[in-house]
Amino acid sequence: MSKVKEALTRLSLRVPIKSGRSNLKHSPREILFHGVKEETMSKVKEAVEKEITKEGLPKEAFAIVGDPEDPETWKLPHHTKAIFRALKGRLDIEKTVDWDRMPAAVASLSRGGYRGERVQASEEDIIRAARHLARHYEKAGKPVPVTLGVLT
Repeated sequence: MSKVKEALTRLSLRVPIKSGRSNLKHSPREILFHGVKEETMSKVKEAVEKEITKEGLPKEAFAIVGDPEDPETWKLPHHTKAIFRALKGRLDIEKTVDWDRMPAAVASLSRGGYRGERVQASEEDIIRAARHLARHYEKAGKPVPVTLGVLT
């Protein structure tokens, strides 16, 4: 058993809880959050739930974001989950590009589409997405696909 678990177990045998009970067994959660107001806990929970994602990715991982509050409008994912670290300034965002997904994103912008289906978006959004994806190719020192060159 780890030292932390061991200490919590020892504490749980003798820590009194505010309600006046003492010498009762309490869960590690009760011990850790002893004295923390319930409204504070609900605010923390609410903040965590507000983190809107689609496929486990934030809106910044998509080339097209129609409505930032509606993940159903986010299209063409092209970053890995490491983007969360990049958004916190811990990693260069270019290192989070998912090069396995890029060909599908590029193809989705073309007239022929990916697997025969073009992304459902306005021409303006498609051009903006093509420029965005082209910048990733340029920054990585990779040749920009013809599809993107035609659209930008």
